Amino acid sequence: MPEFIYNKKLYYNPVEFAMDRIGGTWKMPILWRLKDRIMRYGELKKDIPRITHKMLTSQLRQLEEEGFINRKVYPVVPPKVEYSLTEKGRRTIPIVDVIREYGLELMKEAGVGES
Repeated sequence: MPEFIYNKKLYYNPVEFAMDRIGGTWKMPILWRLKDRIMRYGELKKDIPRITHKMLTSQLRQLEEEGFINRKVYPVVPPKVEYSLTEKGRRTIPIVDVIREYGLELMKEAGVGES
């Protein structure tokens, strides 16, 4: 496949393009947590303890802009915001699961996490 440009960025292959959408440290963990239920911002923050507020906000915005998650704002005080997967987001879950299982295999081979 020839290289291509999307949003002013050069990509060399479809794997690179996909990983730019869902890769990185935090996007897959966010998607994984939303696979079974709708979550509020505070629930996500609590469930992913090492992520900063700035990073969580940034990653949620990017996932929303790319169409992987829905953000629903309720007009109440204090503000209530819920996040859920879109159909596009649901299609990522089997991929994230395969990557997760592969990561667990690699960890086992490396002796990571063993007592």
